[in-house]
Amino acid sequence: MLGTIDALFIGLAAFVGGHFVLSSPPLRDPLVRRLGEERFRVLYASAALAALLWTILAYEAAPFIEVWLPPWWTYWIPNLAMPLAAILLVAGVTTRNPTAVGGESALDDPNAVRGVLTITRHPFLNAVGLWALTHLTTNGDLASMALFGGMALLAYAGMPALDAKMQRRLKSTWGPMALTTSCVPFLAALQGRVRIDWSGIGLWRLALGLVLWAALYGLHPFYTGVWPHP
Repeated sequence: MLGTIDALFIGLAAFVGGHFVLSSPPLRDPLVRRLGEERFRVLYASAALAALLWTILAYEAAPFIEVWLPPWWTYWIPNLAMPLAAILLVAGVTTRNPTAVGGESALDDPNAVRGVLTITRHPFLNAVGLWALTHLTTNGDLASMALFGGMALLAYAGMPALDAKMQRRLKSTWGPMALTTSCVPFLAALQGRVRIDWSGIGLWRLALGLVLWAALYGLHPFYTGVWPHP
């Protein structure tokens, strides 16, 4: 089936839709009772990885079908946004976060809201969403629009879905985190609900994020076949 747009749509439906289906209470709760939390997580991760690999292979083999031709200036959009996305990605995976898999115990710490969490409680998803949404503006072929659109949907719809799951599982324990942080980067700080913890983020995370961005930028022609600049 590879080499068709349908193959890509199937992969995206399995990867994006699978996240919401497997995490929905009507399906997740019975599976957790039957398999246990750890086995369910292995099943969830295995299914997501298989769907992601299929999606990547299907995207690489998909035919080029032009839907629209983005103007040259749109290439500046991801170039300006990707340094922030890279920093959010690095800070997100190196900061203890109660929204991460198995990270609920982080709320036992009275200072759980620290570092990048004072910018957003979903740094990893915001990084993915920013990458997908900005790349959607520079790619007018059907396969790319499906891929980046699907990833943006997963990231931005995943945030409220994850918040709802945390509220359901943790109840009042989740309240302080929800009240002092935000999904939208910097929103809680702008509203005066939290002060940005720059020292908790650390210069090393900012530097490593920029190094990651520089590497992705410099190697872009090798893994995509095109330069990222206009």
